Amino acid sequence: MVAGRKVSRVIIVYEDRLTRFGFEMLRKMFQVFGTAIEVINSEEKTSQDELVEDLITIVSHFAGKLCEMRSHRYEEVVEGVKKLISG
Repeated sequence: MVAGRKVSRVIIVYEDRLTRFGFEMLRKMFQVFGTAIEVINSEEKTSQDELVEDLITIVSHFAGKLCEMRSHRYEEVVEGVKKLISG
């Protein structure tokens, strides 16, 4: 929609809700198409705060993957046990 010049302004709460990395590059690209980005909550974060948030995001992602793997493996075990019991 931005590239089609159908949007004049994009309103976001935090910069990282639009993109995790490269916000300024995206802002410049939007400006080329006549679209402004308005950040509602522009509280400044320290680089340490940003690193902690990034680390939490990474750990949460991998924890979710582990849970998926475990639940899939659990289902396999349950199915194996059912076959043993019924067979």
